[in-house]
Amino acid sequence: MVFEQERRYGSRWETIRAIAQKLGCPTEAPRNWVKRAEIDAGRVSGVTTEERSRIKDLEREISELRRANEILRKASAFFAQAELDRRPK
Repeated sequence: MVFEQERRYGSRWETIRAIAQKLGCPTEAPRNWVKRAEIDAGRVSGVTTEERSRIKDLEREISELRRANEILRKASAFFAQAELDRRPK
């Protein structure tokens, strides 16, 4: 919408302000949408929405793996101590 109307208003900022006013939202929202659209289209450098989603999934997976490793580390220490406390036959 902003890209289509930009010629009509003369500048991108004026276009964003006019559209935000029509939508009844702060100007920051459409400005962010335009910025995100430009990044996703490859016009501007940055992390695309798809890449951002992938990074978020990988960070979640790393967190889960760290939690699992901590549990396994504690279980290993517990069973190692139990083995030391066992009476020899």
